[in-house]
Amino acid sequence: DRKTAEAALERMNKDGAYLVRRSSGQDRKQPYTLVVFYKHRVYNIPIRYLEKTSQYVLGKEGKVYEEYFDSVAAIISHHQRVSLVLVDNQSGSKEQGKLMHPVQL
Repeated sequence: DRKTAEAALERMNKDGAYLVRRSSGQDRKQPYTLVVFYKHRVYNIPIRYLEKTSQYVLGKEGKVYEEYFDSVAAIISHHQRVSLVLVDNQSGSKEQGKLMHPVQL
């Protein structure tokens, strides 16, 4: 669950620590959440599934630009090489970081 995932990343305390968990709502359109630790903060990023194209995208609906991936593993692989934009929902500030340290529960 969310609390367990966040606690595991906080214990590791390394920028770029990440894991993928099942989303709380168990919605077919948002089956997973990418959880990332960066600069002492935990970010929960929805992973959405697009039935129309059988692909996955990161973030909430309504973005102007979206990157499409054929699998969740492809998302991880891509963002191990290319920085991911991390948005603080409260302040709106943005950070960029790569997925570097997989965490298993």
